[in-house]
Amino acid sequence: MSGLVVVGVDGSASSLAAVDAAARQARSRGARLRVVHAFLWPALHVPLGPSPLGPPEGGLRKMADRLVAEGVERARAAVPEVEVSGEVVTGEPLTVLETQSRAAELVVVGSRGMGGFVGLLIGSTAVHLAARGRCPVLVVHERAGGDGPVVLGVDGSAAGARAVDFAFAEARSRKAPLVALHAWTTWNAPMPGPREASTPYANPPGALAEEEGRLSSEALAGCRERYPDVTVEHEVVHGETRKALIEASRAAQLVVVGARGRGGFAGLLLGSVSQALLHHAHCPVAVVRGADARR
Repeated sequence: MSGLVVVGVDGSASSLAAVDAAARQARSRGARLRVVHAFLWPALHVPLGPSPLGPPEGGLRKMADRLVAEGVERARAAVPEVEVSGEVVTGEPLTVLETQSRAAELVVVGSRGMGGFVGLLIGSTAVHLAARGRCPVLVVHERAGGDGPVVLGVDGSAAGARAVDFAFAEARSRKAPLVALHAWTTWNAPMPGPREASTPYANPPGALAEEEGRLSSEALAGCRERYPDVTVEHEVVHGETRKALIEASRAAQLVVVGARGRGGFAGLLLGSVSQALLHHAHCPVAVVRGADARR
């Protein structure tokens, strides 16, 4: 734990919602909060000061300072007991926030910023940061999550172990139940080994479902012991993972997933399930990368 939560601001409605969420996260973690605005304009060599024909308080630099000051003020008003600082950092948003993530225990961003195309559900910065951030990334929509459970996507992979621990910690700090959801199909589930040497390629009916349930339970075992006060509901369903988690997000206050599961192609930084949730979930989404995240 670094004792630092970072939130990116750009003046958009979703970034203001991110400030509120980040302030609550900093309070629950006993951490400091840093409000950061990525200031791209100096790299484009445009004038940063006020226009000769405009008010003296105008200009791009003053606007950036104002965005950060408003974010800091909003965070302090929401959670007065948290130590809040602000910073304008020159650079492109993804690069700036990825660098900030190296020293943070959590980075919070809005689902969509001021740029991009109208109608998109999520911006490119949120997607790319979820893939490349060196710490967990929380993506917040303008609409906050309700009072439902924390939903955890479980696939039993080693890469998802950190997401499991993150979800249990979130459930405990929010005093919310945890729904551990594991969805499987015959296409994404590894075939269990034969039970008898005489029938090396045969398994009795239901063996695959039984094996999936066992793998999912094992993925939760350690955290159940470390977080005995968290109420856990374990769901194993036969169906597409993306659809199951998106549907579960309707009643959730947070969905937690690993950046990549056991499926997909080796080398991908962000899997199809986490991308689908970032685009279509009905509540905030936390994406937690595996053990390689801080390399």
